[in-house]
Parts: sequence; C-alpha cells; structure tokens
Amino acid sequence: MESTIKEIPKKKQISALNHIKQNKWLYILTIPGLLYFAIFKYAPMYGLIIAFKDYVPFLGIAESKWVGLENFQDFFTNPDFFRIFWNTLAIAFLNILFAFPAPILLALLLNEVRLKVYQRTIQTFVYVPHFLSWTIVVSLWHILFNLDHGAITEIVLSLTGKEIDFLTDPTWFRPMIILQSIWKEMGWGTIIYLAALAGVDQEQYEAAIMDGAGRFRRVWHITLPAIRSTIIIMLIMKVGSILSTGFDQFYLMTNQLNRPVADVFDTYVYMMGITNGAYSYSTAVGLFKSVIGIILVFSTNRLAKKFGESGLY
Repeated sequence: MESTIKEIPKKKQISALNHIKQNKWLYILTIPGLLYFAIFKYAPMYGLIIAFKDYVPFLGIAESKWVGLENFQDFFTNPDFFRIFWNTLAIAFLNILFAFPAPILLALLLNEVRLKVYQRTIQTFVYVPHFLSWTIVVSLWHILFNLDHGAITEIVLSLTGKEIDFLTDPTWFRPMIILQSIWKEMGWGTIIYLAALAGVDQEQYEAAIMDGAGRFRRVWHITLPAIRSTIIIMLIMKVGSILSTGFDQFYLMTNQLNRPVADVFDTYVYMMGITNGAYSYSTAVGLFKSVIGIILVFSTNRLAKKFGESGLY
C-alpha cells in the first residue's frame, strides 16, 4: 500500500515531463513572452525599493538611506494629493461611463449590418485611428479646435456667436480627453466584442423572430446576455487601470491654463521624478497608484463572482 502511494507523485512527474516533450515547440514559443515579462516587468520591480529610501543616484539603490514611509507621508500630506487624485478619478469615471460602452455599442451596430462589404469597410475606417500616435491625434485636435481659424471653432462661432477656446479652457479639458479616447480606441475595442458576437447561436435569433421579437428585443435578450461575460472581463481589466489614465495624451494636452484639472498621476510622476529629480517621491506615488489598481482588480473580480459571473480568474 505504501509503495503504491509513493508511486503516485512519480507518475505525475513523468506525465508532466512527457507533456513537455510532446509539446516542446509550444513551450519554446512561450520563451520570448516569458523573457519579455521577466526583463521589462519583473526585473524593474527591484527599483521600487527607492520608494522607501532617500535615493541618491551617486550612491545607488543599495547604499541610499532608508526612510521608511516618509515619502508616502509627504505625498499624502501634500496639497497636490487631493487635486491629482480627484482629477484622475474624474477622468477614469468619465472613461468608464462613456468610453467603455462605446466599443460595445459600435460592435452591436456593426453586427446588424448585413452587407459584409459595408461592414468590413466601416471596420477598416474605425480601426485606423488606433494606429495613430497621440502626438498626431493631439496635433489634429489643435488644427480643428485652435482659436485662430480652427475648423470646429469657426463652426461654433458661426452657430452661437461665441468664441470658445476649447484647448485652454479648463471646463472643456475633460470632454476633449474623452472624445479623443473614444475616437482613437473605439474601433479597435470592437474586435473583442465582434469575436464574441460571432459565437452567438443563430438559431436563437431565428426562434426570437418566429416569436415576433423585434430587433431591439433580440439585441437586449439574446446578444447582450451572450457577450455579458466578455463585457465583465473587459470591465475588470478597465477598472484595474483606472488610475493609469495615460501619459502621452495628458502631457500633450496640458498647458498652463488648464493645468489645475489636467494634472493626473502619470504626468505628476513625470514632473516630480524626471523634471524635479525627486526619484524616491515619484516612485512612491507610482507604487501607490499600482497598489490601488491591484485592490480594484481583486474587488471588482470578487464582486463579479458574487453576482454569478465567471470573473477574470
């Protein structure tokens, strides 16, 4: 009996080795991905130590003085903390409210297009902005919305008789950011939802049509429930990066007039770390943002499972 019990782990170990041998090329293909995460994601985490140190570049990470949570205390007591935290949360909330549903809505509309030629043509056009850099996108925005002969500014002036400075007025900063995000990423985000829609059983639509269900009813009772798990997973991933609003877009859109509402964690870390040389302080800010993101991922995933969804893991 004892010999039988001892042989069980050996069989498992042999089967695992056999599985690796049988699928060795698949495991070899994973090596570049593993190296990427090891080199660019996990190895740099060693630098997080400087968030708890008074980092001096000439001394290095190891020789710099430990200060514990002093950098975090400085950040939490800094008057900029609440302003930056509120700006980041406001943008994140608007993104979830408007930018997150946009690809879902577009995917539902494209799914209703019966002529494949039109569908593929529209898909191609809405995918293109994703491949443009934020520098090009912001440059286009400056051409369209600048105060001197901007196309949209001139149209607004002719319709309302008011000259609005969209690029420097703090009131318009957040709507401009959300519009840019929707225009640039909406088409690309539809890829996942269209793939999920491709797996919907067509017999359910046929049965619904026989029962007299209209197009809206079919979308509401068949299409949306079919892709609900995909929507939940994408929402969890979105919430995890809720404080990572992006650096390029905000940095390029920020100026001295809209800075009070434009400063977010990403631009603040750059300003304090690179511009002002406060490396330990900026690392503490970045670490705080990452920890909040992890907490939100776990919380949202647990909430999704509580409501009967599969969740992310």
